[in-house]
Amino acid sequence: MTKNNGSVANRGLPADWRDGIFLGRIETAEGPTPILIRGGQVFDMARVAPTTSALIALDARSGGELMGGIEVLETAHLLSPVDLQCVKACGVTFAVSALERVIEERARGDHTVAAEIRSKIEAVLGGSVRSTVPGSAEADALKQTLIDEGMWSQYLEVAIGPDAEVFTKCPVLASVGHDAPVGVRSDSGWNNPEPEVVLIAGPDGKAAGATLGNDVNLRDFEGRSALLLGKAKDNNASCSLGPFIRLFDDSFTMEDVRTADVAMAIAGEDGYVLEGHSTMREISRDPEDLLRQSMSEHQYPDGFALFCGTLFAPTQDRDEPGRGFTHKVGDTVTITSARLGTLVNSVTTSAEAAPWTFGIGELFSNLARRGLLAA
Repeated sequence: MTKNNGSVANRGLPADWRDGIFLGRIETAEGPTPILIRGGQVFDMARVAPTTSALIALDARSGGELMGGIEVLETAHLLSPVDLQCVKACGVTFAVSALERVIEERARGDHTVAAEIRSKIEAVLGGSVRSTVPGSAEADALKQTLIDEGMWSQYLEVAIGPDAEVFTKCPVLASVGHDAPVGVRSDSGWNNPEPEVVLIAGPDGKAAGATLGNDVNLRDFEGRSALLLGKAKDNNASCSLGPFIRLFDDSFTMEDVRTADVAMAIAGEDGYVLEGHSTMREISRDPEDLLRQSMSEHQYPDGFALFCGTLFAPTQDRDEPGRGFTHKVGDTVTITSARLGTLVNSVTTSAEAAPWTFGIGELFSNLARRGLLAA
């Protein structure tokens, strides 16, 4: 198993992990098991509640069976820290990514014309999108101006309009965790990682904590048509989360989410290196508003995970000039945030990634065999 690039023992925990409470999942000989890391020790929480979704609903932060110190994580097989939660995502929440979505749309998924379109759009828009509050009177005025100039787009509608884009990223139990390969479709020629802060909410829609995520995106598919969003976003192994959920407490609050910086590095087997940076300070919609819009006229009895969007939209050329960035098999993607830790995944194709076979039915059969389901 690949070890975390930073610390073998800590497996992606942030430097201040001793100050926080972290919830995760590991694969044991018996099956998937929720764990809690607190006070420098690791606890098996399966007898308190057999899923992380239930532990969050109960706000369970004590109890459990002591597994040992932090060294337990050194050989643990880390899973995605969510299980029965729905995995939702918000798109176009940063001005830079909004412009890149418009470019994809106008290029119709053709990377060869993206650079030319990008320069034209930036000349027309300038910094107007960056400074506009979504749903405001100023946003309405900008919308009319863009319509008059023939520059309006469905992506700008969700970037500066009153309604956020909220979509389902992957089915329940389909996300992968730290050190697992992430997949891009084998028939995609223009794609990229999307490093994001991910809120973890309970059934009441209130955030209980946060983690890191990679909302792998296929720019060519979505660029051809927004109706291909599902195919661009939801593929085998295309969603990674982790390494752990940092639960909110006195040492980590929503304010830390609002000011979080996210760094990302891509290292290719061909020697290619790309580094990027995103900051939640530049998000156009407050995280609490994204949670509210996600819960609008919907319920999530097992809670949900919510990708908040990304500022990162790589335009650097990887091969020939003008082509921009796209993944290659064997890339290593490292996403880091000071209070949330480090999420590392290698890149493969969705066709070659391990098939997703452990679904809801299998989970409950496993929990029943282990005597972990209440009568």
